[in-house]
Amino acid sequence: MDEQSRYHTLLRDPTRRKIIATLGEQKKIGFKELKQMLGLGVGTIYYHLDMLSDYVTQDKQRKYQLNDHGRLLYKSLKEGALPSTFQIGETFGHRFVKWLFLSSLFAKTTKPLKLFPIALAVLVVGAVGSALASSQSLLFFYSAFMVYQFETTAMLYLFNWISLFLFSDLIIYLFFKRTYGDLQLFVCLGIASFPMALFPYIYMVLSYETARYFLLVLQIWSIMLLSSAYSFSKGLRLDKSIVISLLVLYLNIVVLLVTGRLS
Repeated sequence: MDEQSRYHTLLRDPTRRKIIATLGEQKKIGFKELKQMLGLGVGTIYYHLDMLSDYVTQDKQRKYQLNDHGRLLYKSLKEGALPSTFQIGETFGHRFVKWLFLSSLFAKTTKPLKLFPIALAVLVVGAVGSALASSQSLLFFYSAFMVYQFETTAMLYLFNWISLFLFSDLIIYLFFKRTYGDLQLFVCLGIASFPMALFPYIYMVLSYETARYFLLVLQIWSIMLLSSAYSFSKGLRLDKSIVISLLVLYLNIVVLLVTGRLS
């Protein structure tokens, strides 16, 4: 990717443009001041700073400032070398990717209490669907060969996603030392569970042989939403979030193989 294309990718987002412009004008700024200026959640700001990590650095007082590459980026922005690219509307492909990752919805989780009922409703819908279909949730998989009572099957579904929340929070802390955004992470994971909450209802309508192809599509979508959830709640760059999501999937498969639930 050439430098102009890279600039366009980074500065497509107005928040990142504002960060570059602010640092270019003020030279240095602390995180608290940056947060007040942007009016965004901690995780969202860290996400954008992580995206700009090749252009932004911190001094000994941990104030943010532009490095040499960042100053070139600011100069290009200020001199109008890039404006035409920003005036181009979003392509269909870009809009589709944003929809696929539910970016607009996850962006609203900076105030998690507002979306908490939605996240909880998605989890409950999934739990009820799992129980109605008599299909036990194994996080990213389902088993139709384990018969439990309605209440037990529903509770196991909720237990799986609560366990995922606790595990994710621990892993992200160990690898990235992110200690904030726990409630936002829970809300984001609830929303990210939507594809897997949908599957039991598909399974009740279609045969298992047909439904399992839908399951594959929903699993892929779930990994994408899980990555988006980590990015927005914990401020991780998407490439790092995807690694965590794939780790979760890998461990899910390992546990099922070890316990003999996946063959």
